[in-house]
Amino acid sequence: QVQLEESGGDSVQAGESLRLTCVSSGSRFRFDTMGWYRQAPGKQRELVANIISGASANYADSVKGRFTITRHRTANTVYLQMNNLKSEDTAVYYCNAAGFYARRNYDYWGQGTQVTVSS
Repeated sequence: QVQLEESGGDSVQAGESLRLTCVSSGSRFRFDTMGWYRQAPGKQRELVANIISGASANYADSVKGRFTITRHRTANTVYLQMNNLKSEDTAVYYCNAAGFYARRNYDYWGQGTQVTVSS
């Protein structure tokens, strides 16, 4: 089956930067959409950013201007560059991949990587 593996989470000070990486394996096609979600303590999971093949990226208002999502042009690999991190960015970050292929919808999740930002 398809597996998504995140890496790059760490504990940093406010104002610093991190780069998250999500690498997929086992996919038989290029996903239509890949993105990042996060879940902070006591809060529900929320969309951070995603990118659709051949289309523009989308960002949550809270991260616009600070985070940048990029995707390898051919591989199912996606990155999240996080600059000027704030304490409210503290969360577990999850990679997501989705698509429609062979008359089926596909939706996969990674296990998450912890990002902790200290003020």
